[in-house]
Amino acid sequence: MQDNYSYPLDETWSQKDIVTVIDLYNAVEKAYESSVKRDEFLQKYRSFQQVVPMKMEQKRLDKEFETQSGYSIYQVFKQCQKDKNSEKVRIRNERR
Repeated sequence: MQDNYSYPLDETWSQKDIVTVIDLYNAVEKAYESSVKRDEFLQKYRSFQQVVPMKMEQKRLDKEFETQSGYSIYQVFKQCQKDKNSEKVRIRNERR
């Protein structure tokens, strides 16, 4: 995995919340770099939504993460919605 960027985090989050959000970022990275189990990603996404309940804040973090990494939380989520029968999700990223 390519970790030459920093994850967008909120310094007011607890250690547990930070781990939850980083778990989602890692799952997004897996979806782009190899593949991620659909159920695993959706579980991490739901946990992320518990930490960051406001849609506006979710979008801001996604945009920051995409700017840093080239990977989009939303695109992986969208692919999960589209491929309801797939066990794994993989994003083909032409931008890299």
